Amino acid sequence: VQLQASGGGLVQVGGSLRLSCEASGIIYSTYNMAWFRQAPGKERDFVAAINWRGGKVLYADSVQGRFRISKDNNKNALYLQMTSLNPEDTAEYYCAADSRNRVGPLSMRSSAYEYWGQGTLVTVSS
Repeated sequence: VQLQASGGGLVQVGGSLRLSCEASGIIYSTYNMAWFRQAPGKERDFVAAINWRGGKVLYADSVQGRFRISKDNNKNALYLQMTSLNPEDTAEYYCAADSRNRVGPLSMRSSAYEYWGQGTLVTVSS
């Protein structure tokens, strides 16, 4: 299983970016997917998650209303549309996948996700 995040870059305060995560070896329609981020010197934090059907989403309070997670099961792709970016959003962003939790609520815990991709760096300049 390989997950590859992309779309990061340098953006000014108030700007927008869309991150993508493509996968091989899994079928997106059977996996819950999530985004996490890790700022320099800090722990990895939950950002957003979407369930295997794509009908349920969960956001961290810090990004609620500014970020939108979505997935295209036909393309095996996951997205994170980020708007109104601020310097506190600067971090390495990681996508993650989990096939084990098909009935319970989405999780904010990194341990709940079994597969991880390499990160993509988002830098928000003031």
